[in-house]
Amino acid sequence: MELAERYRPEIVIDCAADQGGLAYVRRAPATIFTDNLLMGLHLMRAATAVGAHTYVSALAACSYPGETSGPMREEDYWAGPLHESVVAYGFTKKARVVQAQCYAQQHGLRVISLLLANLYGPGDHLEAERSHALTALLRRFFEAVRDGQDEVAVWGSGEPIREWLYVEDAAEALVVAAERVDSVEPFNVGTGVGLSIRELAETIARAVGFTGRIRYDRSFPDGAPFKTLCVERFTTATGWRARTPLDEGLAHSLEWLRHRL
Repeated sequence: MELAERYRPEIVIDCAADQGGLAYVRRAPATIFTDNLLMGLHLMRAATAVGAHTYVSALAACSYPGETSGPMREEDYWAGPLHESVVAYGFTKKARVVQAQCYAQQHGLRVISLLLANLYGPGDHLEAERSHALTALLRRFFEAVRDGQDEVAVWGSGEPIREWLYVEDAAEALVVAAERVDSVEPFNVGTGVGLSIRELAETIARAVGFTGRIRYDRSFPDGAPFKTLCVERFTTATGWRARTPLDEGLAHSLEWLRHRL
C-alpha cells in the first residue's frame, strides 16, 4: 500500500508471481499458494484504493482444466478441475479472474485478465528447481556441449504438448491489452502453436550443437498431457499476434544464458 500511495499509478500491470518448475511446485505448495494469493489480493486492492483505472493481470494457462485434448478456449475455463500437479499455483490465478470480476462490479475497476502460454527468454530462472521446462532444457544442453557430455536427461516421457511464448512478445501483449481491451472476461495470449517436449528437446539440441543421446526419464511426472491455447479472441480484439519464431527466441535466450554460466 505504501508504494501505491507513493506513485499513485493510473495503470497497473501485475506480473508478480512466486513460481517455478514442477520440482519447486512439489516441494513448496503451501508457500506458492499463500504468496500468490496474497500478492493478488493486496495489489488489486491497493490499486483501487489509490484510484488506478486499469489493472492488467498476467495469469497462467495452467489455471485451465487439466484434462484437455485440443486448444484451450476461454469458454472452457471453468469446465473442470485443474491438473493435480499445478493446483497450488493455478488455483490462485483462477481466483484472480474471480477477483477481477468482483472489483469491476463493485469498484468499476477496468481489469484485464490475460492467460499466458508458457514463457521463456532472457531473465528466466536458471536454478534447477525454479526454471521452466524450456530454460531448464536449454541450460542442460548448453552445459552438456560445454562440458563434453554425450547424454542429456529430459524429465518425463517427452510426449506432453506445450506452447511457448517469447518474453518480449508477452510484454508487448500486456501493453496492447491495456490500450485496446475492454472486457473483464479472460483472454488467451500465446502463439497458438504447440509442440511436444520431445520436439522441443530436439530443437534445443540443434540450437546449441548437441549431437549426443537424449534420454527421457519417466520417473519424473509429465504434468498435463496437452496445453495449447486458442488465441483468436485476443487477436480479434486487439490485432496482436506473437512475432518471435521459436528458433529466434532460442537464439536470444542462448546468448543471454552464455553470459551467466
